[in-house]
Amino acid sequence: MSSKDRIHITAIEPLSANWNKLEKIDFQYVRANGDTQSLTREIYHVDDGASVLLYHSQRRTVVLVRQFRLPAYLRGRSGYLLETPAGFLDGADPVARMKQEVEEETGYRIASMHKVFEALMVPGCVTHAVHCFVAGYTPEDKVSDGGGLMSEGEDIEVVELSIDDALAMISRGEITDGKTIMLLQYAALNLLRN
Repeated sequence: MSSKDRIHITAIEPLSANWNKLEKIDFQYVRANGDTQSLTREIYHVDDGASVLLYHSQRRTVVLVRQFRLPAYLRGRSGYLLETPAGFLDGADPVARMKQEVEEETGYRIASMHKVFEALMVPGCVTHAVHCFVAGYTPEDKVSDGGGLMSEGEDIEVVELSIDDALAMISRGEITDGKTIMLLQYAALNLLRN
């Protein structure tokens, strides 16, 4: 039985359309044993995004950005997360969007990048997917200080560190962003081995 045969949406109630769209969805779900169950979920429709890990093969370094994230702060943390540069697609091609975002946030102008995976970050309640890339960089690629766009509320610190230090920071709970952890582990396994 296909998923289309197992799911029948019975009601959609809009809850919010401020930043993105939040809906309450009622549906009938046919379980594996054939029984039908009525379920309700709140689904947050968030535009897809992209992220890129900048890496330097010979030096075994990566470039991350540190910026304030209100949800992390509300969880009792400082709110300043170390992350890979990222942004919403806003209808743009992921590669073109990330080249722009990387330059805005880090000051590096990247000629090319390679897509390594696409990830659903919170698939139980958020529609958002992240297109994840890696891109080599050199000091010569640095064309500005970066720092993000003040008009978007960005106040970004650019951080270059070794892959070993970045992995140790994951173990110590100092890097907690999911896309960043996945991209750093990808780099450690595939790009920056000892």
